[in-house]
Amino acid sequence: MSEQGQRGTASIRITEVGPRDGLQNERRVLDVSQRVELVERLADAGLKEIEIGSFVHPRWVPQMSDTEAVAARVRRRPGVIYWGLIPNMRGLERAIDAGLTHVATVMSASETHNRKNINRTREQSLAEIRAIAEQVAARGMVLRTYVSTAFGCPFEGAVDFEQVLSLVRALADLDPEGISLGDTIGVGQPERIEAGCRRALEVLGADRLVLHLHDTQGLALANALVAVQAGVRRLDSSVGGTGGCPYAPGASGNVGTEDLVNLLEGLGLATGVALDRLVTTSRWLEQSVGVRLSSRYYRYALARSFYGTASA
Repeated sequence: MSEQGQRGTASIRITEVGPRDGLQNERRVLDVSQRVELVERLADAGLKEIEIGSFVHPRWVPQMSDTEAVAARVRRRPGVIYWGLIPNMRGLERAIDAGLTHVATVMSASETHNRKNINRTREQSLAEIRAIAEQVAARGMVLRTYVSTAFGCPFEGAVDFEQVLSLVRALADLDPEGISLGDTIGVGQPERIEAGCRRALEVLGADRLVLHLHDTQGLALANALVAVQAGVRRLDSSVGGTGGCPYAPGASGNVGTEDLVNLLEGLGLATGVALDRLVTTSRWLEQSVGVRLSSRYYRYALARSFYGTASA
């Protein structure tokens, strides 16, 4: 682990979403062995929660085909949680068959994006998630849920945060272990993100509120900073800054895991992630697999390595 990773006094819980949210918008489809290697490299770098893929129909998201095979082949490391995204009850059945115990559902705060993303009204999605939550609880599994477009919708524009909080309260009644609020298209400004996080913390507390940021306007790190200062202790991120949403025009990649770890540890907050190993993983993903990355810290580390001032 890096020297930075050892000195933090408080900790931040990071969920790595690269193998799912990071890859779902890539033009090329990685094969199963590449996806398995990515997950295992991320675990080797110290990530303790990794979203390995989604159980959606390959016709809609071909990049996520064969997630069952990925789950079967990943070497399960003790102490690491492996999440799978499920869009519906059929997705839950597939996740169960694949041997996963941790599943995440998703719905949108805005009606139009919800219809385009999962072909349901918000009311229908909430009913489906209630049914899923019952099955998850009955089987002793763990559930978390995403609320997309919490800070802005590509179709409807600004989203009333009272509407977001109403949805959060309804989902909280289902007792998920976490609810992740998504700035899906990266339009959240720091002031709005901070205010929204403070209000959501009053409903969920720091143990259950998660923030999911995209970097469309280059503000993801600034938004992460104000969220942490507001009391958020859980964040999603994606290796190399990969990502985007097929059903959110204009959405860019997620906040890069390297960038987030560098920021947090610079603040004295422990993440448990070894930056050097993470950069090595990103370099493999870009140079060996061919996925173009946007992480600023990754570029910085490569440049320092090239000039012989540090090892990546």
